[in-house]
Amino acid sequence: MTTLITTDLVVLDANLGTDAASVIHHLATIIAVQGRATGVEGLYADALAREQKTSTGVPGGIAIPHCRSAAVLEPTLAMARLDPAVDFGAKDGPADIIFFIAAPAGADNEHLKLLSKLARSLIKKDFTAALRAAATPEKIVTLVDGALADTPSPATANAAAPGAQSGWGEAGSASPHPLRLVAVTACPTGIAHTYMAADSLVQAAQEAGVDLQVETQGSGALTPLDPAVIAAADAVIFAVDVDVRGKDRFAGMPLVSSPVKRGIDEPAKMIQEALAAATDPHARKVAHFGAEEAAEHNQDTASEHLGTKIKKVLLTGVSYMIPFVAGGGLLIALGFLLGGYGIALGTTAADILTHNTLLNLPDGGNLGLYLGAVAFTIGNLSMGFLVPALAGYIAFGIADRPGIAPGFTAGAIAVFMGAGFLGGLVGGLLAGLAAYWIGSWKVPRWLRGLMPVVIIPLLGSIIASGAMLLFLGGPIAALSNGLNHWLTGMSGASAVVLGVVLGLMMCFDLGGPVNKVAYAFAVAGLGAGSALNHAPWEIMAAVMAAGMVPPLAMALATVIDRKRFSLAERENGKAAWLLGASFITEGAIPFAAADPLRVIPASMLGGAFTGAICMAAGVTSQAPHGGIFVFFAIGNIGVFITAIAVGTVITALTVVALKRWAVRAPVAASAGQQLVGQNS
Repeated sequence: MTTLITTDLVVLDANLGTDAASVIHHLATIIAVQGRATGVEGLYADALAREQKTSTGVPGGIAIPHCRSAAVLEPTLAMARLDPAVDFGAKDGPADIIFFIAAPAGADNEHLKLLSKLARSLIKKDFTAALRAAATPEKIVTLVDGALADTPSPATANAAAPGAQSGWGEAGSASPHPLRLVAVTACPTGIAHTYMAADSLVQAAQEAGVDLQVETQGSGALTPLDPAVIAAADAVIFAVDVDVRGKDRFAGMPLVSSPVKRGIDEPAKMIQEALAAATDPHARKVAHFGAEEAAEHNQDTASEHLGTKIKKVLLTGVSYMIPFVAGGGLLIALGFLLGGYGIALGTTAADILTHNTLLNLPDGGNLGLYLGAVAFTIGNLSMGFLVPALAGYIAFGIADRPGIAPGFTAGAIAVFMGAGFLGGLVGGLLAGLAAYWIGSWKVPRWLRGLMPVVIIPLLGSIIASGAMLLFLGGPIAALSNGLNHWLTGMSGASAVVLGVVLGLMMCFDLGGPVNKVAYAFAVAGLGAGSALNHAPWEIMAAVMAAGMVPPLAMALATVIDRKRFSLAERENGKAAWLLGASFITEGAIPFAAADPLRVIPASMLGGAFTGAICMAAGVTSQAPHGGIFVFFAIGNIGVFITAIAVGTVITALTVVALKRWAVRAPVAASAGQQLVGQNS
């Protein structure tokens, strides 16, 4: 018997809500209550993020939400048999059998193998029928233990149908042979879908009488396909949601590529498509890095709207930029704390470091001033990467790795031209598009190896950086300077209006694109702040304070009027105190997902008040993140805390009032009550 699942982790014939998020949240709660996770919200957030990448519903009324999470203390299975069934994105309808697989971030291979065994068992009809017929949690645990103790044949073994010829090592043989296929399966977490897709493809290949070998690139140890097997194959199937490791091994082979979930839903179709590609001289083929990457990118994003594509690449750039800003901003703030604002004037910090060492401290041994200069210099240099990193990773979002060098170069040119944040955006887009276009060129085979390391960086940098230097840098710099002067000159009523707008944006979608636009705007200006120009720091303070309001307000609301919130929401409220204090706006998402028409307007109201108060009082923040825990980087900390408290109280009272007088039956509450009954 394993320790992965116990009767306390099984819920039978329960109504856990009307959507996948509700079910996942209830199962995460069960796992946390059993002491197998540090908290509900961390596990729920990781599992929901995985679900949003690719839905986990599979044919046969099954769903396998899963994740690896730092919140998980030991590998765990939680199971629910739902009544009614809930849509998890499977093509054949909603799911009534749910297995939540929760693995620690550093789960060992043995546990990952057990979890993958369960995923493979769920494609067996007799096993799922037994799960539906089980009358007690004890019977469910027995069935699962039996499946985990069984030893299925590995997907990497030869899957030739009975009677099929083998001869996998006979590459280049002139004798006729049945078509042979190889496949790679991989999903973001590498626990469930990777192995289910492998087994589904193997089974479909056996039914079709086709030789197939599969390489599973999951969380456990990788066993690569034998090079001789790859050389003898006629086509390759990629059923993946992530990049294939060692893709060049398959260069030149006819290719069928799809998301990993299609390998579970439509394995027979993928086998037939691969067989057709093997005999089609015009079939898509795996090429060397560069051209093939561009072709895949084009195919995968063809169905996206232009706005969606732009948003994705911009958020990619912002996400990679933030660590430079976070570390640099905090170090600059620490430098000011230790050495005073004077170290930022002229070349003061550089002079201190040039003419002094720890053994020869300035001003008769002023250790604080010296360490302040050290912190300020490191932070200032880190902040210098803000625009190049933004541009480099925007280009990466468009053209993958070949876009990084042209993007960083274009970002450096934007800094040189004084074009700032806006120049980085434009330069990154130009560099990414140039690299993507060059990567799509059809070049001789001998030149392909040079494309990503020489040709694309060279030509991409010339195109993007040349355009910035010759045509675009000057106008963008003028626009950036105009915006900076406008913001610097804001005072009184205009500053309050800006605070209101920023507060509304931060609370509108609680960590979504609008929230990220406001946050990126504030972070990008941090580097322009100084002892003589506090405006960028004031904007950062308003954004951070307003972003702390929604989770803190939801936590307060669950204390003010507990009966208006379900058991799960009250548990969320406990975690939301810390999330809000840390400036993690997403801590309010579970409340907004369950009741958006009350939670979001109330959050926006409180956020607007907080932003206005901060801007009116000239509160500053030299740190881009951290909430109350970076108090040393906050100017006028008393007003900062007061503004957050005012917004929190306004939002909490508003949401409670709306729940009292704009009443509807809370689905989550009833689901939570039933969950308690099932486990009592």
